[in-house]
Amino acid sequence: MILLAVLFLCFISSYSASVKGHTTGLSLNNERLYKLSYSTEVLLDRGKGKLEDIVGYRLSSNVDVVLLWRNPDGDDDQLIKITINDVNVENVNQQRGEKNIFKGKNTPQIIGKENLEALQRPVLLHLFHGKVKEFYSYQNEPVAIENLKRGLASLFQMQLSSGMTNEVDISGDCKVTYQAHHDKVMKIKDLNSCKIARSGFTTQNQVLSVSSKATSLTTYKIEDSFVIAVIGEEIHALGLNFLRTVMGKIVSKQKLELKTTEAGPRMMPGKQVASIVKAVDSKYTAIPIVGQIFQSECKGCPSLLKHWQSIKKHLLPDNLSKAEAVRSFLAFIQHLRTAKKEEILQILKTEDKEVLPQLVDAVTSAQTLDSLEAILDFLDFKSDSSIILQERFLYACGFASHPNEALLKALISKFKGSFGSNDIRETMMIIIGALVRKLCQNEGCKLKAVVEAKKLILGGLEKPEKKEDTMMYLLALKNALLPEGIPLLLKYAEAGEGPISHLATTALQRYDLPFITDEVKKTLNRIYHQNHKVHEKTVRTTAAAVILNNNPSYMEVKNILLSIGELPKEMNKYMLSIVHDILRFEMPARDKSLTQKSVTHSLESSILSSGSNLLLRSSLLSAVVIEAQGLEGLIAATPDEGEENLDSYAGMSAILFDVQLRPVTFFNGYSDLMSKMLSASGDPVSVVKGLILLIDHFQEIQLQSGLKANMEVQGGLAIDISGSMEFSLWYRESKTRVKNRVAVVITGDITVDSSFVKTGREISVETEAGLEFISTVQFSQYPFLVCMQMDKDVAPFRQFETKYEKLSTGKGYVSRKRKEKLVAGCEFPLHQENSEMCKVVFAPEPESTSNGWF
Repeated sequence: MILLAVLFLCFISSYSASVKGHTTGLSLNNERLYKLSYSTEVLLDRGKGKLEDIVGYRLSSNVDVVLLWRNPDGDDDQLIKITINDVNVENVNQQRGEKNIFKGKNTPQIIGKENLEALQRPVLLHLFHGKVKEFYSYQNEPVAIENLKRGLASLFQMQLSSGMTNEVDISGDCKVTYQAHHDKVMKIKDLNSCKIARSGFTTQNQVLSVSSKATSLTTYKIEDSFVIAVIGEEIHALGLNFLRTVMGKIVSKQKLELKTTEAGPRMMPGKQVASIVKAVDSKYTAIPIVGQIFQSECKGCPSLLKHWQSIKKHLLPDNLSKAEAVRSFLAFIQHLRTAKKEEILQILKTEDKEVLPQLVDAVTSAQTLDSLEAILDFLDFKSDSSIILQERFLYACGFASHPNEALLKALISKFKGSFGSNDIRETMMIIIGALVRKLCQNEGCKLKAVVEAKKLILGGLEKPEKKEDTMMYLLALKNALLPEGIPLLLKYAEAGEGPISHLATTALQRYDLPFITDEVKKTLNRIYHQNHKVHEKTVRTTAAAVILNNNPSYMEVKNILLSIGELPKEMNKYMLSIVHDILRFEMPARDKSLTQKSVTHSLESSILSSGSNLLLRSSLLSAVVIEAQGLEGLIAATPDEGEENLDSYAGMSAILFDVQLRPVTFFNGYSDLMSKMLSASGDPVSVVKGLILLIDHFQEIQLQSGLKANMEVQGGLAIDISGSMEFSLWYRESKTRVKNRVAVVITGDITVDSSFVKTGREISVETEAGLEFISTVQFSQYPFLVCMQMDKDVAPFRQFETKYEKLSTGKGYVSRKRKEKLVAGCEFPLHQENSEMCKVVFAPEPESTSNGWF
């Protein structure tokens, strides 16, 4: 938004375009040479505005502007020539001293001789009613240099009257608002409205996504009917929604000032601008004034194979609990996104089996067409020899930050084929459901592959070919959350048995408020109050939770409250905890007759036990739900009503980052339990393990100065969630463990590139953490003794900040800062009323445990 310098004799301060001879935009006097000074600078900081934190550079020059031609039929149609000369590049932070990367170098050495020659070649600008009609330059000039000239030329586009309009300049086709005053004109560009071809994507999850804000203001100063100066400022700010320390800001400034005017060349006669341009120089050609894409050459960058070889040691299984593994994973994804299919496939085919799963995570997370084709060529779903790799691929697809139709289409095609493992077949359908939802959230519900996937899921539930497929399609629908699937979920919730009914009800729990209609709640009320049949406690409590959290009526809340005293003891306790949560967190039912004053609440609020105090369901870790049923027969206890004929079962289900994973089974049936007990099968069962690209945001920004900027945030984690259940009839004890180990790295990177100078700032945070939930039941006496505990390890928290300026010739300045602290471990004793929520353990202790018997 820069200076429109002196081009611009305005005849009337009311700026009417309807009168012949008067101008609506900038206008130059005949036979005058306007000499101006021009500068553009870019600053990067964390938004604090402290000089010592700033990196960036300034490009300054002189500019000559002359009027070559004016249409004899109207002053508002003119051709001007703009020439840049006396170019200089300097650091914006003059405190840099000996670390100044420009010190001791002249302009040709910094910019490059060919680039400087191109920058100083004149451009022609055809203005009609103050707007750019054509931009003329020489062909085959370096794109980055051409963009700098586009940035200067765009400053000469303006209007002298207030109003809103659309303008096309280097930023694209943008909405612009003008505010005219007697001595100045302010031009406000809505950068979010600009239509320009630039790559970019972001994570759909609101919590994990990135917020960005952009503003642009250009002020034209007018004196004695002349525009004598232009000052423009464009700001782009970025921040991670849930972690505001990952943030940054780009400030791009332009300034154009009139210094003197001298005698200039005579105007060229003629009525057609094209003939005038040809007469000036036949090499001129009309090119878009919209900024064009360029990519700086990466000098000395390693090949994909060399990069992989340098980081794969960090991705060995023993190192996955370390933040360095995630950092290497994120860096390799960046490299993969520029790689070809053949390069990727070569590494996949030659790598060791111990690191292959992590390689599959990275290749899938790259989310390019080449990476997808490579991984699909590599994996053989008809074989049962690579189940781990197949599962890692599918889960990486489910966690994809910006999936496209090609990915969904590929999975549908594979699903219609044969499988070496039925577990993989089920996982693929479940992930298809997750992709359907993500594509629909991104306005892709009408895509051909999405429509086909919907038919697969709904058709599988309406007429399942095999009864055992019902669970698979319900899990897929739980991910897809199709509104048209709600009637099917209601049918299975009310008429289904055991796990089927429970799964359908939990799927309804994931729908947003507008979909939980009165008709849906009628069915859920029938389930909770058991109007038609007896239901399991897990189904009833889930139905009640859905009602209470979705704008319940007064009578719905009253009836649920009145029923609580008639419930089995443990279900009564669980329902009271739900009511307490509503009162405490102001959920939708808070004002609908909930008036109880004292409701005991602790972390047990998401733990439901049977009448025999055996665990039925625990969602204490939010992502992981432990489920059990039919265990009473193993210890000669009496089953609860409606659960007399259930097979003994124990397992885990997980929803991770809004994606329902395929549940895992500890045992199913008495014979399975006995065989696993005899084979000492208390070993952990993996729920999910791998490297996940959690946050993925990229913006490519065309600054109006002509510079190119990138704003990027990536977050990844190495995760290992496993669970085990030990059941001893000899010692009359059962023990359930859920372990969760994660290493997390989040990086935010902002760069500005002119092709000859690149400046950037990176902020990153990382941590490593461990969490374990243990539930122990001793049934050697009655009532049974239950101990529940949750332990959190000591966790390091590290923050890094790097800022740099670098010439294309290799000379650079880098500054690094590091902060580190230890977050103390905690112990959470559960089922202990009035106990402390978290007891701090000092950092030197590696971990803590706590027992709470009751």
